[in-house]
Amino acid sequence: LKKVFGTRNDREVKRIQVVVAQINLLEDSISQLSDDQLLARTGEFKVKLKEGSSLDDILPEAFAVVREVGVRTLKMRHFDVQLVGGIVLHEGKIAEMKTGEGKTLAATLPVYLNSLTGKGSHVVTVNDYLAKRDSQWMGTIYEFLGLTVGRIYHDMPEEERKAAYNCDVTYGTNNEFGFDYLRDNMKFSFEQFVQRELNFAIVDEVDSILIDEARTPLIISGPAEESTLKYHEACKIIPKLRKEKDFQVDEKAKTAALNDDGVETVENILGIENLYDPQNIETLHCIQQALKAHALFKNEVDYVVNNGEVVIIDEFTGRMMPGRRYSDGLHQALEAKENV
Repeated sequence: LKKVFGTRNDREVKRIQVVVAQINLLEDSISQLSDDQLLARTGEFKVKLKEGSSLDDILPEAFAVVREVGVRTLKMRHFDVQLVGGIVLHEGKIAEMKTGEGKTLAATLPVYLNSLTGKGSHVVTVNDYLAKRDSQWMGTIYEFLGLTVGRIYHDMPEEERKAAYNCDVTYGTNNEFGFDYLRDNMKFSFEQFVQRELNFAIVDEVDSILIDEARTPLIISGPAEESTLKYHEACKIIPKLRKEKDFQVDEKAKTAALNDDGVETVENILGIENLYDPQNIETLHCIQQALKAHALFKNEVDYVVNNGEVVIIDEFTGRMMPGRRYSDGLHQALEAKENV
């Protein structure tokens, strides 16, 4: 049956090739337009949308315009495979493209098209370097066509962050978009929100961001109430415990737990009868987090000590993540371990 009818993917590509042919037919006429006439097309597209046309109606012409601007500004022409990728992304589907097929350039097509609504488009990258590079590199195309381009990054002033979100195209990492969404939902009025109503987003390296990194939840934690002194005391106990004899470590599950011998050793060191007594619950928590900090977390691997602070290292990109903290007292335990 597959030989007769083809796979679903083959049928989808065949359907899209019809649109690609329409875009290619417009190439000659679009290439004869002046720079000002190309810029004017953005306004014309916006008027058509207000008059009731859909994004799909103006797609061929819009894509042809972006292709021509790419040639003029970056000396890069969108090939048919990139047009196919752009249409797939516009339809909200996943486009798999091989290295070197030009994912970055392909994304400019649906981003431009969806930004014409005036509701903004987000381009989600895996790290700050790519967000900065692409916003400057591909931003040339958008700005040529009269769109505004913004970028969000860590430690950005609130007003600048809001202005970046109000741009037609906004670049940033998945963590920045995620945390801004969480922070907005903790605010007291809509006027304080930095993000607008969410409209359209393209996610680069979607398998990494939505599968691999999705295992790490985005958590906003408040200031710890426990005294850091207790963690310092707990960290003095851990070196006296022996692996396997007093505690077990599961590297894969990232857990470390005291066994019966370990509990007895800790009780003897602290001079208490029962570590699991309700009145010792806070001490037990500090011991458990200190054990985790010593047994599972390695300096220069999971975190670094920078300017007297413990800074988490992103396990996927290897980059430092200033401002991020582990929850449940683990960060204080790491600070106590490193004496900072």
